[in-house]
Amino acid sequence: MKIWLKYLIGIVLGVAAALIIPFENRTASDVLAFLTDISVRFGRYTILPVLFFSVTVAVCRLQVAKRTLQPTVLILIVTGASAVMLTVIGLVTALIAPLPRIPIPAGTMTDIAVIDVPSLVTRLFPYSGFEAFLDGVYLLPLFLFAGLAGAGCAVNTSESRPAITLFDSLSKLAYNVMSFFVDMMAIGMIAVACTWMLDTVSVFEAGVYTPVFILLTVNFILVVFVLYPVLTYFLCRGTRPLRILYASLCPVLVAFFSGDTNLVLPVALRHGAESLGIRRTVNSVTYPVFSVFARGGSALVTAVCFVVILSSYSSLSISAGDIFWIAGISLVLSFALGCFPVGGTFVALTVMCTLYGRGFEAGYLLLKPAAFLLGSFAAAIDAATAMFGSYFTAFHMKMMEHYEMKRFI
Repeated sequence: MKIWLKYLIGIVLGVAAALIIPFENRTASDVLAFLTDISVRFGRYTILPVLFFSVTVAVCRLQVAKRTLQPTVLILIVTGASAVMLTVIGLVTALIAPLPRIPIPAGTMTDIAVIDVPSLVTRLFPYSGFEAFLDGVYLLPLFLFAGLAGAGCAVNTSESRPAITLFDSLSKLAYNVMSFFVDMMAIGMIAVACTWMLDTVSVFEAGVYTPVFILLTVNFILVVFVLYPVLTYFLCRGTRPLRILYASLCPVLVAFFSGDTNLVLPVALRHGAESLGIRRTVNSVTYPVFSVFARGGSALVTAVCFVVILSSYSSLSISAGDIFWIAGISLVLSFALGCFPVGGTFVALTVMCTLYGRGFEAGYLLLKPAAFLLGSFAAAIDAATAMFGSYFTAFHMKMMEHYEMKRFI
């Protein structure tokens, strides 16, 4: 059975359970919370070993082949271009669409989120490189450590050959273990989807957020089913974008119902390698980098939400200066969300309200009840960005094999 079908069945069962089982009962609610937490931990369990061994081997091989610059440039192009395009799309659609005002809540500012840039930088260089293995949330420190290890192995290949041979074997072993966890995670999606459905029902019962989610749905369809396939068709000659869309189905589903970019990563790695045929040297580098930095989906959702906040607080039109400010801040903040695999979009929105000031510091409270669903749309778009971006990188590096769609996992 195809992996996407397993996950879809798990999601359908989870949604059905949310509609049938009375989770108003405290015991049932606690059990569901426990099962959801265990499922997320299970899905993330193998990320760090796969990331460390695979990135080390990939960087070493790229260095030896003197091909490090090419993937770096391609990854930067995908990350920058996607973030700019998605920010503009989100801002333009939010300004054009006649969204109704959301009633201003009576609550006060509490638990204001911040993006501590100095802390993010210092976490890249802990007192011991091995501390990077202890952080299962912020993946960039381990990626950096693995990259440095791979570059070090490339300095003297004759001396490092035993280490690279060992790491290559451990990389394949870790990947095989990860594959098992990815297959079994379809069961965990029952709990994840059940939690998602319960939260979604409560949000839509309020009714005030429905127009926002309709707009985000339109943006999602426009980006994933129109923009990315068209760009791929012209930038990767001879490619059928439908193949990438099909391979992206499972990662996008996981991203939407979990809102967790780290949980998506194992699923995306498998589909990149076993469906799209991207070689391990590229596959193991592009997906982790995109999961940390290519967060254009978060920029899109943040821009839309901030326009909604301004429109709800004031009946005046948004000035040109504010439009450029929203676009710039949404874009910049999207690159700093790597340490927030879950909820990064709402964190960025909170920071934007604080930076904007002018009495809008508590504006994020308007959308706080729907924060998880906003993150779902952002994570789904980001998952599609990683899939199309990795394919684009591998295609131009000529480091992929063509698989028929019937062979896709």
